[in-house]
Amino acid sequence: MMRKVNSYQRFMNTRALANCRYQPTCYEHAANFYTHALLIVPAFVGMTLLHVLSDNSWERITAWVYGVGLCGLFVVSTVFHIITWKKSHMRSVEQCFHMCDRVVIYVFIAASYTPWLNLRELGPLAAHMRWFVWLMAAAGTIYVFIYHERYKLVELAFYLTMGFFPASVVTSMSNTDGLHELAYGGLIYCLGVFFFKSDGVIPFAHAIWHVFVALAAAVHYYAIWKYLYKTPSAESLLHSL
Repeated sequence: MMRKVNSYQRFMNTRALANCRYQPTCYEHAANFYTHALLIVPAFVGMTLLHVLSDNSWERITAWVYGVGLCGLFVVSTVFHIITWKKSHMRSVEQCFHMCDRVVIYVFIAASYTPWLNLRELGPLAAHMRWFVWLMAAAGTIYVFIYHERYKLVELAFYLTMGFFPASVVTSMSNTDGLHELAYGGLIYCLGVFFFKSDGVIPFAHAIWHVFVALAAAVHYYAIWKYLYKTPSAESLLHSL
């Protein structure tokens, strides 16, 4: 049993104290970096595809907002993890990117809802969610810059509230196509939160969380592509060639 515990110590440090940041091992740093770095190019390709499929300027703007949120999530996460992996002596830079890594999650959540709020018919009250979701992202950003790493459970509650509250509007739409995929993606995110809070308990917990984020984002992207943007017909593709 002791030998088994020692073998885990190569891949996982002890759990961080309250209000302190967990320090990954070099193996965990590498896993944290690659699990998001490898998704940057697919995210840009996905954003470009939605632009190509857009029929009007409103769809193009929506694709841009969603795509920037998607790409930004993976780019900022990758930059932050490579800075911490390389043990940069510029602590202020590392702290800045750690805060940006937290802020971009709020932006990503708002951007993920934007296609559904922009491209589906909404009632007069539900239409306010288009800007309210960004107001919540702004509030989360302010919280990060004031209380960064001070109240971790409060920050987690912020993420979950922002993730579920706009869903009440989306699920009330008359057109329910794609809601099953939205629910599946949300469930994957929720399951991943267990690993998000398991640094120092489960080896590579944060990298596993990254995988859950990638899977959930892929499910949501598929729903947006399938139900909100038109796939060009084979005939139109042949003419374009």
